[in-house]
Amino acid sequence: MSARTLAQAPGPARPGREQGRLVVERDGAVARLIVHNPARRNAVSQDMWRQFGPALRSLDADPEVKVLVVRGSGGTFSAGADISQIASILRGDGSARDGGDLTAAEEALASFSKPTIAAIDGYCVGGGWEIAGACDLRIAAADAFIGITPAKLGIVYPTSGIARLVRLVGPATAKRLLFTGDLVDAREALRVGLVEEVAPAGHVHDAALGLAERIAHRSQLSARAHKALVESVAACSPEVGEVSAHWQREMELGPDARIGIQAFLAKKPPAFEWSAPVQRRRG
Repeated sequence: MSARTLAQAPGPARPGREQGRLVVERDGAVARLIVHNPARRNAVSQDMWRQFGPALRSLDADPEVKVLVVRGSGGTFSAGADISQIASILRGDGSARDGGDLTAAEEALASFSKPTIAAIDGYCVGGGWEIAGACDLRIAAADAFIGITPAKLGIVYPTSGIARLVRLVGPATAKRLLFTGDLVDAREALRVGLVEEVAPAGHVHDAALGLAERIAHRSQLSARAHKALVESVAACSPEVGEVSAHWQREMELGPDARIGIQAFLAKKPPAFEWSAPVQRRRG
């Protein structure tokens, strides 16, 4: 099925240069959120950071979307936040949020209820890693490079991004990456846990789409329950018992467990039906 562009969200025009934007496309149950600013290696302007929340809320509310792939355009994931606007980006709307607009976008992606996959090619640097790190899974092209570079700018990385980094790679490796700002290649990124898979150069988007389609054909009840549970366990949340109880009850009320068990016994592929929670979790 060919990709269908659902939205292009441009910010206000800026004289003298192409305006970056986020582009949303969909292939069946798989949506793509594309960071599009190829003239600047997909650097993310303040306008673009502010487009993440509305775009993600729309996709999260769409029952036909089951999996989201996040990628850049033109052979690069993202060179990070637009440095010419970095002070304004980190200040955001003037609230007390650590990391301003960058953290607001990252939190919107991290709280997306459906599975998310970052397809990393070219360079994924600074704020670009903040985007990739907020996804559930990351696949890198063999010729990709990842860097977390606040030490090269004299800035302090947002706490939410540091927390995700530490959970992925551990404290010592997180410190090495943050202290040095060094770029690591895909092989090293796989070794330390920054990514879960390395695809051949030129094929990372196909690999991400193939994984997304496999997930889309599984039980969405199971996928969304396990996303919520893993996040709760990883964050040592005191609410993990409540989260578990909610999804156990959802399993009892929904059709997927019955469908899956019957299909397994009949040696047929299951046609799962669950698409949204039957009950709202308290709190």
